[in-house]
Amino acid sequence: MRSQRLVDLLTLVALALLASSAYLTWSSADPGSGRPAVDFNGYTVTKAPVTLALASVVAVVVTKLAGTALRRVLGALVLLMGVAAIGVALQVRPDATELSRIRPELSQAVTDRVVLSTGVAPWFALAGGLALVAAGLVAVLTAQRWRRATARYERDPAATASGRGADQWKAIDAGEDPTL
Repeated sequence: MRSQRLVDLLTLVALALLASSAYLTWSSADPGSGRPAVDFNGYTVTKAPVTLALASVVAVVVTKLAGTALRRVLGALVLLMGVAAIGVALQVRPDATELSRIRPELSQAVTDRVVLSTGVAPWFALAGGLALVAAGLVAVLTAQRWRRATARYERDPAATASGRGADQWKAIDAGEDPTL
């Protein structure tokens, strides 16, 4: 598989994982005393995974148009966004006081004790961050082998040297269509 396609695939996998972590349960709080448990999806707890995924997709799209040096810089940026997503997945664990600001029914004034549990969303965010790190590494290490986006639009130096380009301009000036 070409490295460009591998970076695209890894970035799309990361986007899917990080975006799904926004909709899955990140944390669940049980206020007890017969009250219903409250689930918090990833987007309620933190908006970082979705933001990092979208920024990474934009960076990978820009690499298609960039030269080798800028590809390496953007690959490093994608790698850093993957590290940030991993950090968010491992460190964002809201406590009862943070969750009570979002949902007042979890406040210490209303309940004696709130039991917290973690959902599956941080694992999705962690896997998405790992995919971004891999995409960034592949982009940095293989940027020089990627095909240039502008290569097909450049002039053929042999055609210009032979004067064929000048002949076409003369034909246009004469009112002829040189493409026929």
